[in-house]
Amino acid sequence: MDINTRRKKQQALMTELLERKIRLHAQHLYEQRGKEDGLALQDWAEAESRVLENSILAPLYRKSRENSSEADA
Repeated sequence: MDINTRRKKQQALMTELLERKIRLHAQHLYEQRGKEDGLALQDWAEAESRVLENSILAPLYRKSRENSSEADA
């Protein structure tokens, strides 16, 4: 496996771990609010903001999200 392939796999793994952390935090916010439906996007945005605010991996996560958005378009 060459260095670029390894780097891409590591970046994908880090992004996946960040998404898992965000998902868990969003779930926590939902439960804290009494499991009130209809605010999933708000919970996700808040969780994403809190998880990424002190993460050195935030630029990597944002770049991967941009790339996946472009691929979906």
